[in-house]
Amino acid sequence: MENTFYKYQGTGNDFVMIDNRNRQFPKDDIKLIAKICHRRFGVGSDGLILLENDEATDFRMVYFNADGNEGSMCGNGGRCIVAFAHFLDIIKKDTTFIAVDGLHEATITGDVVSLKMTNVSEVKKKTNALFMNTGSPHHVQMVKDLKSFAVTKEGARMRYGIYGEKGSNINFVEANVEGGFDIRTYERGVEDETLSCGTGVTAVALSMYHLGYTKNKTIAVNALGGNLEVTFEENQGIYNNIYLQGEAKQVFKGELTW
Repeated sequence: MENTFYKYQGTGNDFVMIDNRNRQFPKDDIKLIAKICHRRFGVGSDGLILLENDEATDFRMVYFNADGNEGSMCGNGGRCIVAFAHFLDIIKKDTTFIAVDGLHEATITGDVVSLKMTNVSEVKKKTNALFMNTGSPHHVQMVKDLKSFAVTKEGARMRYGIYGEKGSNINFVEANVEGGFDIRTYERGVEDETLSCGTGVTAVALSMYHLGYTKNKTIAVNALGGNLEVTFEENQGIYNNIYLQGEAKQVFKGELTW
């Protein structure tokens, strides 16, 4: 089989995108998906995303981690699939779509996508950290000298050591001089540091507010791959109307053979 694919990136978080409305892609083939995502033997990406038809919304997002397994929600992937749907002329400016964690709303203006994230009703305190699920599980921990921090080593240790085989994404964060926050993330499924993680950026913004490091409800978070903005509302520790905003761009297209 041959299938056209597209490569998208959102602040350096990159994805292989496939229009699977014809349901021809073999999405149960874990080895194939992992091979496509491999940066030496395949296209190379942090994940693979299928756009499929959905009866109740504009489209369905099916996300796979780079290891080939279907993953939890990916915020940057969600922003990228909105850009992809716009490119395919499925949507104009506004959209609703379904993902593994439920219904999402989004808007696109040029290359900027604003994606409504799932509500967060529970924030758990850990030793020197917070844990929450923003569509994917996230551990958020403040550190000093983030630039030189051993993210891959410590992230892998904590991903398994604290959260076991199922694991969690691990985020390390430090306040910056602009009044926002810098983030570096170890992603499960990729099993490495990535240049950006949308659900991680969302978790960091909520965590910094929750811990009192900022009183702002519009928070700039800088990942290695670029800058994102998170806005939200909060009432008695419950967070809703959470939006993740930033650029999402098509990089190239090609043909896959399997």
